Amino acid sequence: MEDLPKERTLELRQKHVSAACKLWYPSRPLKIVRAKGQYMYDELGNEYLDCINNVCHVGHSHPKVVKAAADQMALVNTNSRFLHDNLVQYAEKLTKTLPDKLSHIFIVNSGSEANDLAISLAQKYTKHKDVVTLDHAYHGHLQSVIAISPYKHIGPESKKKWVHVVEPPDMYRGTHCDADNPGEAFANDVKVAIDKAHAGGRKIAAFFAESLQSCGGQLIYPPGYFRNVFRHVHEAGGICVADEVQVGFGRVGNHWWGFQTQGPDIVPDIVTMGKPMGNGHPIAAVVTTKEIAASIGNGGFQYFNTYGGNPVSCAVGLAVLDIIEDDHLRDNAILIGDYLKTELLKLKKIHKTIGDVRGHGMFIGIELVSNRETKEPGGSEATYTVEYLRDKRILISTEGPYGNILKFKPPMCFSMVDADNLLHCLDDVLTVMEALPASQVESQAKAWQGFPTAHHFKAINTLPNIPELTLDEDDILNQGSSSKGSPMGSSDDSGVDVVTRDNDGEAPRKRQRTELD
Repeated sequence: MEDLPKERTLELRQKHVSAACKLWYPSRPLKIVRAKGQYMYDELGNEYLDCINNVCHVGHSHPKVVKAAADQMALVNTNSRFLHDNLVQYAEKLTKTLPDKLSHIFIVNSGSEANDLAISLAQKYTKHKDVVTLDHAYHGHLQSVIAISPYKHIGPESKKKWVHVVEPPDMYRGTHCDADNPGEAFANDVKVAIDKAHAGGRKIAAFFAESLQSCGGQLIYPPGYFRNVFRHVHEAGGICVADEVQVGFGRVGNHWWGFQTQGPDIVPDIVTMGKPMGNGHPIAAVVTTKEIAASIGNGGFQYFNTYGGNPVSCAVGLAVLDIIEDDHLRDNAILIGDYLKTELLKLKKIHKTIGDVRGHGMFIGIELVSNRETKEPGGSEATYTVEYLRDKRILISTEGPYGNILKFKPPMCFSMVDADNLLHCLDDVLTVMEALPASQVESQAKAWQGFPTAHHFKAINTLPNIPELTLDEDDILNQGSSSKGSPMGSSDDSGVDVVTRDNDGEAPRKRQRTELD
């Protein structure tokens, strides 16, 4: 299975692949040559339990997905300007999982592209421009969606005036987490942002949010949050976009879609989806109402996507939907997710490093802290845990603005045996780590990562030199920005992020944001 020795593979990567494209476990990267189900295998045949991969949703190399792609590829693969059954059958089957009004679909190639199109639709339909987004949100790597992804902004950066950032509804650290009605209180922050925008002569096109915030720290929103936010946004003449790229297709267990955890009457105006949709095949989508879908054609504009909706991609998409149902993967997400949360809460009673456990189904966050009373983020502890588990052949990632949250989002075929293995090894590493001095944990985390301070990929004591940005206040979202050399971070799904520490080595601070007038 290995064409080149690992050393040669790494040498060629360093020679030809941009250094901005980061590896997992940078000081000792893994070479993965095959995968099956929830397991990945290196060049030596070592088996690793995959707790990271929410892309291979129904399991790596699923034979039904492989067969669907190969069979259709052998017949025809062309664009959607020709009629083909696969496209319409997929559209029909997918929209049946959604509320009735979400009946029209655009198929694209990636979640980033889907979110870019959703911005365009919102602007066309409302004839407004501005977007309200959550702090620490991640919606992709195109310029338009980087602008609404505070997660991607490293250090001092220039927030565009059409983007309005509000605090995410974090029920562990958030400003309103102890409020009598936190859902309403957090939602009121959106109302305040809207009112401020209106006072400045601006108009809101859309509120954009992951249905459960993933890269921002596996956040589970309080009851009533979407209900109140959607009301505020609709009253302002905007529409609401639910980004399901990370959490859709049954990952939450009880529902097909994350937004449905907020109540059966909660219906976004646009839903975007991607990663798990093709089980590793590049397919994504925007699903919306008939009226919003029609708005993009105003002025005679035609929407065409070269690869979007091709017969092979749609065959793969159909296979994934069938497997979710035939293999009862939503039921499995409930069974394994509930078991893991119950057992993790037991571990929390034993291990002072666990500050919080939260999640739905197979979407779980374990927030590590160095001091439970002050909730001081345990970034070094999280890095230590990830690297220790790697040596136990368990792959898991960290997330959140402080890089201190263990992020569990495995293939949906994850089993009870796998769950017990993860729990046993997590208990083991926490026991070992909590017996060590904090300075030793941080030192080991630094050594594993090869950087001055601890984060899953990268952290530094001082911010890098940030190029001066030249911004046009009236930048159009879907045209090129005039900024040059703009720095960007990324999620555990696509690269590196940076957090900072105070000069005395205390807990990392959130990235600071500035706005140009």
